[in-house]
Amino acid sequence: MAGNHSDPSGPDLALGIALTDLPDGGKLVGHRDGEPVLLVRRGAEIFAVGATCSHYSGPLVDGVIADDSVRCPWHHACFDLRTGEALRAPALSPLACWSVEQRGGKIFVGEKRKKPPPTPGESGAGPSPERIVIVGGGAAGFAAAERLRREHYQGAIVMISDDAAPPVDRPNLSKDYLAGKAPEDWIPLRKESFYAKNDIDLRLGTKVAGIDVRASEVVLADGTKVAFDKLLLATGAEPVRLTIAGADQPHVHTLRSLADSRSIIAQAGAARSAVVLGASFIGLEVAASLRTRGIEVHVVAPEERPMERVLGPEMGDFIRTLHEKNGVVFHLGDTAASISASEVVLHSGGTIAADLVVAGIGVRPRVDLAEAAGLATDRGVLVDAYLETSAPGIYAAGDIARWPDAYSGENIRVEHWVVAERQGAAAALNMLGRRKKFTDVPFFWSQHYDVPINYVGHAEGWDAIEVEGDIAAKDCLLRFKRGGRVLAVVTIFRDSESLQAELAMEQSKA
Repeated sequence: MAGNHSDPSGPDLALGIALTDLPDGGKLVGHRDGEPVLLVRRGAEIFAVGATCSHYSGPLVDGVIADDSVRCPWHHACFDLRTGEALRAPALSPLACWSVEQRGGKIFVGEKRKKPPPTPGESGAGPSPERIVIVGGGAAGFAAAERLRREHYQGAIVMISDDAAPPVDRPNLSKDYLAGKAPEDWIPLRKESFYAKNDIDLRLGTKVAGIDVRASEVVLADGTKVAFDKLLLATGAEPVRLTIAGADQPHVHTLRSLADSRSIIAQAGAARSAVVLGASFIGLEVAASLRTRGIEVHVVAPEERPMERVLGPEMGDFIRTLHEKNGVVFHLGDTAASISASEVVLHSGGTIAADLVVAGIGVRPRVDLAEAAGLATDRGVLVDAYLETSAPGIYAAGDIARWPDAYSGENIRVEHWVVAERQGAAAALNMLGRRKKFTDVPFFWSQHYDVPINYVGHAEGWDAIEVEGDIAAKDCLLRFKRGGRVLAVVTIFRDSESLQAELAMEQSKA
């Protein structure tokens, strides 16, 4: 996750550097008062901001400058060079900014600039809603609430979540946190005090029974009614549950919530062997994390290659080899028939010892509330370019939303953390009447041991895959094409090219 801060490197920017050391379009890392600072030159202007991403401390000097912003090479967060504001998830916190002066052919970085006082956000069409209700405590729901307050929305925000924990950094639950490399304080997206401080009425462990569209009310399971002027549905997805014999035993788990991850960790302490059912991204990240803990891991999946449906055959073979080199044993073309207290029985007739079983066999969008309310659905909740559903004033974002993708020209639904966060933020603006179309290109990342895989775009099907570089050497870029058009780009250790692919897709709409 977050990198360790080392001693400041590069020049002391308080003492100045030659203007010629920073050519137009150039980036340079130095320090001021012990803090790492990124200098960026765009024409006659020079910007000085924090050198590391506020998300996972990615090195912004390796990122890409687009207009007056810098994009992080690791997970594609984006920051305003003038203000330091986090423009795009997964970053939520701003960068520090410093004053810059040019004199005598040199560049000097002065004092850190104070955060400007809050200013009213851009006004939308019509009156501001008095109360906004958000159903869901995941990425989209949290991002919407956070963005509303960042835009200085003064009305009431009610955030209803059936989870027991406040919003957490869910991608970490199958990665560093599960592997034992991330402390507890890395997991909450914000401390609990954030919600009270920002007057966000966060109701945890609360189930919504229905939505009365005509009355503009959310009906809770206990019969309480919560009125809304605008409503955001961000109910996310839930794991597909096993239905085989033995699936209800305490050592059999799915992984979606913080409680799920903690339960797996608790049992992993005494486990010698584990079986992961499913070779999805989550399943394989779980396998890698459990191997990091020294547990024997077997992966059982019906496909011939892991991740072939998403990443193609060559990447599928690479991922299998990578996990096998780290000790994972695959049982492909097979499924579990039953689970006992100490083993998993396969349909092929074999058995695998298992002190711990984790099922990662897919998720389903939680669309029951939307369907019962009469909202238009199609394998998800249908929304327009502004993320508004078929019912005016009701929006949907995240794993449940099927939206018109500006790049592919198709209606798509994806289950990616960054997309959910960005949609939540976009929905917040639109609930305030801003009328901002959601046009972000989908992005996600996956981590397998020391190998990051970045994916930009969305390709449900393709007729060609172009491979540039060497997959086995962990230095590659793959283009997924249909009809000669690039739909998605996958990279390993080619961060700048991944960012450039994102930019190219943004600039080339359908």
